[in-house]
Amino acid sequence: MTTATAETELTPEPPQAAEPTGARGVPEIVRRRLATLENWLNPHSWAVTLLVVVIGAILRFQNLGQPKGYIFDEVYYPTDAWDLIHHGVEWDEKTNGPAYVVHPPLGKWLIALGELIFGNKELGWRFPAAVAGTLMILILIRVAYRLFHSVLLAGTAGLLMALDGFQLVLSRTSLLDIFIGLFVLASFAAILLDRDHYRRRLLRALEDGYAPGKTASIPRIVPWWLLVAGVLFGMACGVKWSALFFLPFFGVLILAWRWQARRSAGIQQPIVAGIFGDIGWGIVTVWVALFTYLSTWTGWFVTNTGYFRHYREANGLSEPPVIGALRNLWHYHVEAFNFHSGLTERHVYQSWPWQWLLLGRPVAFYWNNSGNCGAPSCAREILLLGTPILWWSFLPALAALIWFGIARRDWRAWAILVPLLGGILPWFYYAVKDGRTMFSFYVLPALPFLILAVVYVLGAIMTPSTGVVSGKGRSDRQLIGTVVAGAYVVLVALCFAYFHPIFVGQLISYESWSSRMWLGGRWI
Repeated sequence: MTTATAETELTPEPPQAAEPTGARGVPEIVRRRLATLENWLNPHSWAVTLLVVVIGAILRFQNLGQPKGYIFDEVYYPTDAWDLIHHGVEWDEKTNGPAYVVHPPLGKWLIALGELIFGNKELGWRFPAAVAGTLMILILIRVAYRLFHSVLLAGTAGLLMALDGFQLVLSRTSLLDIFIGLFVLASFAAILLDRDHYRRRLLRALEDGYAPGKTASIPRIVPWWLLVAGVLFGMACGVKWSALFFLPFFGVLILAWRWQARRSAGIQQPIVAGIFGDIGWGIVTVWVALFTYLSTWTGWFVTNTGYFRHYREANGLSEPPVIGALRNLWHYHVEAFNFHSGLTERHVYQSWPWQWLLLGRPVAFYWNNSGNCGAPSCAREILLLGTPILWWSFLPALAALIWFGIARRDWRAWAILVPLLGGILPWFYYAVKDGRTMFSFYVLPALPFLILAVVYVLGAIMTPSTGVVSGKGRSDRQLIGTVVAGAYVVLVALCFAYFHPIFVGQLISYESWSSRMWLGGRWI
């Protein structure tokens, strides 16, 4: 097991299986450059995955039905989900007609699944969020294992997410953001698998006699995982439109990885060669995502009672089958976009993107000072707050990630950095341009990549060097780096344990609660 992450990954761990027979003189350097991680079934990696996922699940499902009643924006989404069950669309009980909502329905349909199983109560509407939060931990571990080829670092990535209060609170609350976070991360995982698939197919073509210098065309490769990514990305957009921010950034990664793979295979003009295939499959993938997105509106299409469902007919315009429904849905989207663009109403817990990673303004989801805690005054709060030691290490890790990406040209650094920017930079644009109302939970889809940045740096700290080797066969630098990384993870765990009461709404003394308000009024 290797913990090196700072080195350029052109020679990953050798595949466990023997080289395929029939290889036709492919140069070893080309084989190494196109090689991919083949030990997905490593039992140690799955044992660590299972252990960390169980820890994360316990934290997310324990006492999930508490506190009672709706907390924060649960006043909207669980009720919308219950309406979907009974009407197929969101419903306004006051007017006994369709309700006007400004988010797509998929996240609410997922909440509705929990309500169908457990009923219209706290456990029912929070259960799907806990499942989504736990699945994020699972996927992050497997993504980290693919990137770093290290069971230790993969487990660390999952553990840091399991011990993050920000992700924990959103996993225990019936909001939409945990679902968009899940589908964006799953889309990235599929894109990463597509990279491996593309490189493996190029290597197989070389082994079967494909000669780049003698053949004008390149091998035809069906990007199955890219199509899967299209489905997952369409589902992310079906939760919230802000998933679209990631589209150009994912596109850049896909193209760059394909060009790099063709160059490694020895194909002349790797950007021009295959460009029509890249564009063609890109268009197909976008259509797959669009079809998936439209399918999340099935209830709106088939019930004929959704808001704006017959907008054109009601306004004396032609409304032919199918096309008319799509044009009505387009009008709905235009109206919803205008609503989001003009949302500048001040809110006590709003915050700006430059405050998010600094925990400048967390959101209070729940507050109650009643009950007996054995002290003169008590407090019970759920505060959407990231585990401070973890979150305050994001910016240094981001700076280090950029340095490694430039200085060492490590593709993994860019694989983490590019989608991370996609999850944060667009919010800066809208904050400056429109000054629209924003909240810290908008950054949730970028959280997995922030954690991967931290783990990347931890791996770089533990990278073996050529220095003095100890009697145990390990360099002094690696030993010190391992101790430092281990101490960091322990500090994060202790910090999480300290703040845990205000992540889950535990009744504590007012004095204990006040001692956790490290930034004073900014956290109150």
